[in-house]
Amino acid sequence: MRKSDKNEYKALERKTYTKIILIVVIALVTVFLLYLLASSNSIGDIIVAYLQYNFRLRFDDAYALYWGMRPHLNLVIVVTVGIFLMILSRFLLSQFKKSFNEISAGLDVLVEDKEGEIKLSAEMEPMERKLITIKKALENREREAMLAEHRKNEMVMYLAHDIKTPLTSVLGYLSLLDEAPDMPPEQRAKYVNITLEKAYRLEKLVDEFFEITRFNFQTDTLSKESIDLYYMLTQIVDEFFPLLSETGKQAILSAPENLFVNGDPEKLARVFNNILKNAVAYSSENSVINIDARTYDGMVSISFRNLGCIPEDRLAAVFEKFYRLDTSRSTGSGGAGLGLAIAKEIIIAHGGRIFADSSDGYTTFTVELPMC
Repeated sequence: MRKSDKNEYKALERKTYTKIILIVVIALVTVFLLYLLASSNSIGDIIVAYLQYNFRLRFDDAYALYWGMRPHLNLVIVVTVGIFLMILSRFLLSQFKKSFNEISAGLDVLVEDKEGEIKLSAEMEPMERKLITIKKALENREREAMLAEHRKNEMVMYLAHDIKTPLTSVLGYLSLLDEAPDMPPEQRAKYVNITLEKAYRLEKLVDEFFEITRFNFQTDTLSKESIDLYYMLTQIVDEFFPLLSETGKQAILSAPENLFVNGDPEKLARVFNNILKNAVAYSSENSVINIDARTYDGMVSISFRNLGCIPEDRLAAVFEKFYRLDTSRSTGSGGAGLGLAIAKEIIIAHGGRIFADSSDGYTTFTVELPMC
């Protein structure tokens, strides 16, 4: 237990010690009075007179009865001390029982998801604060899970609709090709190209369905090794060249060649691929995407900066599951909204962090990773 945790329960400790000391003092005073009662002649005379008056005894009989009780004084004291020990034990048990009952009631609110308020006694205030903190954390997680589930269901519905559209086109063009074997070669080639394009779109959407399944149920471990980060980023930029060229965009890499990190190469490549894919999809045409890597304080920082702004109220949500900036499904650029969420989980697993900033018309995604 931390020192701060011990200090939190000082009030409970003081209250318990005070009651224990009070019981012990009462026990000592009682024992002292018993000894005083036995050793004092004046008190003996009072007891003899009491026996005479209340029990109608003669003086000799009362005096003999009094002296008959005195040899058993030690037994009386032992019984008295035993009684006080039982009282003390009972008090301690009741004190613990009360504390455990209060904590149990608070846990019931957490476990049974009750709407009731968690309220403990004043000396248990530190535990009350912790239970309230846990309750709020559980409520936040439940809200996040419900929101993610809602987004996932909505995304599945959109994907199902999007799958039906290219599938209908594929079936339609294949039917035309089957029904017209003597179709002119130019027209046949045109229909085949359209059918192939729709089939590729259909394949992409099916892959997104599998991505949703993997994201929810797959728990991969990291296979770390030393990675030449400059070489990896160069490869990714080269792979994106055809996609960038379609809209007149460029990706310019600025990084030292001798740059290494310790990580899972496949998963880190997926992170950078997802970020660059997002930058390509949401940046302006004929613009430049700047990729900069540098080192500082034992960390490697890789930033992706593109022309295009994300509204401030939506910036914090871009790393959430099933979140898309473009909620319209009219274009083919939309995905399942998992790319950046998966990237965040991978970076956190590597002991790093990922964040986004959008200002002055530019958006920057930054990844920070520990160096080798």
